[in-house]
Amino acid sequence: MALASLAALLLAAGYAVLCAVRPFAPCRKCTGMGVRLTRRQKVKVCRRCRGQRYRLRTGHRLLNIGRDIHHAGTRRPHHDTDPEVTPWP
Repeated sequence: MALASLAALLLAAGYAVLCAVRPFAPCRKCTGMGVRLTRRQKVKVCRRCRGQRYRLRTGHRLLNIGRDIHHAGTRRPHHDTDPEVTPWP
């Protein structure tokens, strides 16, 4: 039980380090080419990555969402726009 927990913790820590070092990964749909072949052998720009060839990793996207939520929840109120807030504690 403890060994499985340690392995899961190491796996999560490794993925967190990977997301910090390389936040972008090759697109899975076009395999990092930026274009796809259609059924009629026409070359089209990949819709998923829009031809950029890279996608944002899921872990980094979750990190960005968590950072935005924390920033929105800890923001100090602006005294000029809110008349209910007094400038003194």
